[in-house]
Amino acid sequence: MMVILSLLSGVIFGLGLIISGMANPEKVLGFLDLAHPWDPSLAFVMMGAIIVGLFGFALAKRRQYALCGTPMILPDQRQIDWRLVRGAALFGLGWGIAGICPGPGLVLLGAGYAKGFAFVLAMIVGMWLVGRKNN
Repeated sequence: MMVILSLLSGVIFGLGLIISGMANPEKVLGFLDLAHPWDPSLAFVMMGAIIVGLFGFALAKRRQYALCGTPMILPDQRQIDWRLVRGAALFGLGWGIAGICPGPGLVLLGAGYAKGFAFVLAMIVGMWLVGRKNN
């Protein structure tokens, strides 16, 4: 059941990225690049995601178990530290340079785009390096 729900969630998320155009790096860069004609559509996608997330987390806080029967484990860290700030800055820089973040990167990889492969490979190497440092 867990595998089916995970697959269904991934498919819905991927379709949302494709339908909204957020799997297209040029569209993302059109939002991030203020020196050229600005494309505000990403802001509307983000607002929609935040609203859905607010309702989702409100419901999740009331539950002890997820729909698939696993314990509901929600983040409890609320402190902003330098590790979070550095990670967010690196994420933002990478997103601004490539126009790709992890979700769209996986969509591009699945669609067979070379830039998706390069992005996901770099993401895996980065996660591996962080894992080595923390061990």
